[in-house]
Amino acid sequence: MAEHLTVGRVAELAGVSVRTLHHYDEIGLLEPSTRTTAGHRAYSADDVERLREVLAYRRLGFGLREIADLVDDPTTDAVAHLCRLRGLLMDQRDRAAAMVTAIDRELEARAMGIRTPPEEQLRVFGTQLYDAIGSAYPATRRTEPRIAARIWEALGDARTVLNVGAGTGSYEPPDRDVTAVEPSAVMRAQRLPDAAPCVAAAAESLPFEDQSFDAAMAVSTVHHWPDPVAGLREMRRVARRVVVFTYDADDTGWRQRFWLTRDYLPEFADLLVGWPSLADLAGAIGARAEPVLVPWDCVDGFFEAYWRRPEAYLDEQVRRAVSVWTRVGPQAEQRAVSRLREDLSSGRWAERNRDLVALDTAELGLRLLVA
Repeated sequence: MAEHLTVGRVAELAGVSVRTLHHYDEIGLLEPSTRTTAGHRAYSADDVERLREVLAYRRLGFGLREIADLVDDPTTDAVAHLCRLRGLLMDQRDRAAAMVTAIDRELEARAMGIRTPPEEQLRVFGTQLYDAIGSAYPATRRTEPRIAARIWEALGDARTVLNVGAGTGSYEPPDRDVTAVEPSAVMRAQRLPDAAPCVAAAAESLPFEDQSFDAAMAVSTVHHWPDPVAGLREMRRVARRVVVFTYDADDTGWRQRFWLTRDYLPEFADLLVGWPSLADLAGAIGARAEPVLVPWDCVDGFFEAYWRRPEAYLDEQVRRAVSVWTRVGPQAEQRAVSRLREDLSSGRWAERNRDLVALDTAELGLRLLVA
């Protein structure tokens, strides 16, 4: 019995009651592998691993029936569960960061004697909190034609295209039969009336039959998915060709070349800890990776877009349309913006980055995965 833990010890380590473990056993959610000579429940390493998953899903708000379906899924191993749990926790963290940002803004307004309108209070503190980040997208996030040309070329002769994590519809090819998938109601609501039909669903569980589409595409969205590898595998399942525009989290070289992450926002590196490698992402769909250069006048305002136009990062509207700023938190954002403003005013930024003026494009870790 040395390799087993008693029910009391497991309860103590896990921070739950013995009664809870008894209940999990009674409903078949966690049945211990054996009993002690005295007849008490005893848990193996595999039992403990399952309990860890059960408790993690439970503390994320899942019901016991949902948890049973998740942990009994024969297609999901321990590593896949960890990846899924990590993604869910990242999403929870992002929601908490967005709430902190909203609270900070409310406190600033109150300090100036301004009371936020009731509609705004409900919008930023209610169930649409995280979706509120997406409300800034139309102002600065749009199709960059040079990047779009690369994506559409990679789609080849595909006539039916699934756009996963479609957002407001940027980069959807106008000459193909497109179906969009987007989980955010706020983003779906911002799609133009003549945009492709949009289904409310997540990448990890696409509601389509195998090989339903000639191609599936995903643009600047994989980093928002709770389980990127699972989402990519779903794309591979429903389409014969897969095209994904993402970035290389393992390549530290571009983060050193990009003055914003190097000199002002080192916290960006923390956001990439534990993120699947480019090799993992590519391997999930059997893809090759191609670098995508960022033009100096890029019209899509993603995080790296303004590498030769530093003044843009002083614009709050620009920052609100990029999730990085919410994820690093208001303190890091305010410090970075303040230092950048000072360096632009003093000329230090121009002195440190004078070589950028001669460049038309920059290699900043963006990649196109084509399978």
